[in-house]
Amino acid sequence: MGRVVVLKVEKFKYFGSIVEERGDIDEVISLRIRAGWLKWRKASGVLCDKKIPFRLKGRVYRMIVQLALLYGAEC
Repeated sequence: MGRVVVLKVEKFKYFGSIVEERGDIDEVISLRIRAGWLKWRKASGVLCDKKIPFRLKGRVYRMIVQLALLYGAEC
């Protein structure tokens, strides 16, 4: 088999998270926050509707916004 050359990079994306050579997580945190706000904006019609029960809003928040914020956090 031929040789495989692997280039050294400062950062790369792995399973949706950015892995940096120095171990910084600032960019990953910013990505998660942006993803959470994007989901919040998309779900704001439900989350801000006064006719929808509070418990249902909580479930929607946990299933949509919170999951987007915490995706990959266990890594």
